[in-house]
Formats: sequence, structure tokens, C-alpha cells
Amino acid sequence: MLEPFATRPQKCNFWGWKGNFLSEMDFHGYAKATGAPFWDFHRANLQGVLMRRAMELGAKVVTSARVVGFDFFGDGETGLEGEGDGGEGRIKVHLADGRTMEADLLVGADGIHSNLREVFLGEEDPPTPTGDLAYRLLLKTKDMMTDPTLRPFVENPQVNYWLGPDVHAVNYILRGGEQLNMVLLVPDDIPAGQSNTVEGDAAEMRTHLKGWDERLGKLAALCDEESILKWRLCIRPGLEPSWSHPSGAFTMLGDAVHATLPYLASGAGMALEDAGVLGLCLGRLTDKTAKSKQLALKVYEACRRERTERVVKRGSYNQWIYHLHDGPEQEARDERFRNYGEWDREWLSGANPVLPKVQETGDDPFPWRYHGVARWLLTYDMWQDVEEKWSAVTAAAVELPFEASAEVPAVQAVANL
Repeated sequence: MLEPFATRPQKCNFWGWKGNFLSEMDFHGYAKATGAPFWDFHRANLQGVLMRRAMELGAKVVTSARVVGFDFFGDGETGLEGEGDGGEGRIKVHLADGRTMEADLLVGADGIHSNLREVFLGEEDPPTPTGDLAYRLLLKTKDMMTDPTLRPFVENPQVNYWLGPDVHAVNYILRGGEQLNMVLLVPDDIPAGQSNTVEGDAAEMRTHLKGWDERLGKLAALCDEESILKWRLCIRPGLEPSWSHPSGAFTMLGDAVHATLPYLASGAGMALEDAGVLGLCLGRLTDKTAKSKQLALKVYEACRRERTERVVKRGSYNQWIYHLHDGPEQEARDERFRNYGEWDREWLSGANPVLPKVQETGDDPFPWRYHGVARWLLTYDMWQDVEEKWSAVTAAAVELPFEASAEVPAVQAVANL
């Protein structure tokens, strides 16, 4: 269902800010080594396909249902009331229009500015600014075809990064070649106290590219709007001690609990992995008692916490290494790009290269390659992870907070999209 909407870039290139080539990654070669392709999507297409498939499987999608609060309580059929540690594992959800819903499980998947996270914590908990902001341009590729320096971006779709002092840029093709997505990452100049998404000025945006590779200047010039949105980039480095309520009736996933800088291109991927793991854990349950849900959520966090925190940390590291000013550190970085690029080509050209599963991060500054983070980022197997963690958690015989009472209706998951 997804394939018709995918663009299949051949490779990813890294360039210095003046257009000097640094290194590349053969996406098609890595697809063979990992057994999975590299696909680019417009998020509207991706979300649309996922929603249609969920509805085919029986999901009920309710719109205009913004969650503003929730309460934990006991089994409504028996009239039991929750006490102390969260009741008997059920939840009542309050909507902005006054309606309420009852469920066995509420999943807070409402993004980096999660309201459900703050309700869960009982206090304001804004995300952490990183010092960067982003401009995003969606350009029509037909406008690029008359320029011989821009035409190759369309005719041979690839992902391109440019690295420079305090700034970097990314572009790639979307929607079967109809659009080019370009993102410019620059120092945050949004005044404190203002919204994290504000209207910017296209001319101001172009000043960040003065003196850069002329191809970037030409792309920026194709933006025919006087104003353009820019948004402050924030992270959520973790939540202690747990993402879940002890009743087993609430948990979180995605940016609501571990938002990262987009500098490892893994934020949406982590949310999809979260959802997959959570689904596998819930699918193992034979009943819907609080004790069973607590077990499922404990395994879910055991699978996801360390991995997602590593992604957040690596994204922040990339902020530093992408934005080095010209000088000795930058020169050493660029030399590593070149050297590891040669070693990467040698590895891929060998007989049947297979990406090993290793938890250590290598020294390659190029994200996603074998000698960098690929060995743990691209080799994740959620089915194996759930199997191993489920066995470990069960074997540990962890004492759960309280015993559940009666059967409850089917699980509901609520997310603000």
C-alpha cells in the first residue's frame, strides 16, 4: 500500500557549504545489505495510507475530539472506585467539547507539545529548545527543469546535505518527482515567549545562504512567497521514572515522550517503531485486566526507552558536528567523511555484505553508514526485541502494584493528530 507513494533515492550525498563534495551513501547497496529499502514520503501520503489500513482492520477514527484531561477509575460494571495507585486500570477521557469516553488504555501520541503528557505529570512540561530553528520549502520540480544545475536533482533523485558554520540544509524529492522538499536549519532567532512556529521572511531566509553553493541559492530563489513559516526545534530527552501510569491504563509514544532533533532523520521512525512494539505487546495479552496491561507496558518501555534516548542524544551530537565552523575540527571531520566513504564502498563491493548488529557507535560522521550508527539504528528487529524483553520481564517475576478485578471492554487508543 505504501510503495505507490514512495520516492526511491539512489543515494545520499554530503557537501561542504561551498559545494565541495564530502561523501556519499549508496542507499540501494544498503537496501540489499539490510533487506529493506530506503523510501521517502510526503507525510500526508504516509499518514493517509496508515489511517486507511487501520480503518480496514476495524479502527474507528473520531475527529474533532481533542483530549483535555483524563481520570483513572475502577471497573464501571462493578462500581469499584480506584484508590491510591490508580484504581482498577480504566480511564475516562474528557474532550474539549464536554464529551467523555471510557477506555482500557489511553495512548498519548499528541506530539512534541503534548497536552496529555502535562495532564499525566500534573504540571506544565514544555519541550527543551535546542538553539536551532527550521525553514521548510516545498518547491515544484517543474520549475527546476530549465536550469541545468538543478535538473539532476529531479532526474536522479538523491538526498543531499550541505554542512556549514551554524547552518545546514537538506533536500530530497517527494511525490513521484513532483515536489522537492528543502529544509534550512539555522540559529533560533524567535524571541522568547513567542510561539514555537511563527511567520518568517523569505528574503531573511535567503541571507543565511549567502556565499553558499550556488545551487542552494537558486533553489531558495524559487520560493515565490514573501513569507514562510519557521519553527523552533525542540527536544524531549526523556521522562523519569516511567512513560506509563501504574494502573496500566495510560502510556505515551513518539514525540510526546522522546522528541528529537531531525538531524538523524529518525523521529517519525521511532514513533512508528513505538507503535509497532506497543501493538505486539498488547497483542500478547489474553485478558484486559490491569495486571496484564501493566506487564505489556513494562515490556513496551523496556524495548523502547534506551533506544529512543540514544536517538535523541545522537541527534544532538549531529547538531554539533554538522555546524562546525571552518577550522581544524571541520577539516578533521571532512577527512573522516572521505576516509570512511572509501571504506564503506569497499565493504559494499564485497561478496554479500550484511550489516552486523552491534550496539556501539562507530566514528563515521556520516549518519546511517556501517561505521557510524547504522549497525544499531538500521538493524532493529521489533519482533525479536519484544520476544526477548517479554521473556526477561516475565522471568524476573516483578511484583506489580496491585491485582486487577474484572474483565473490561475492548482496548481503545486515543491520539490527537
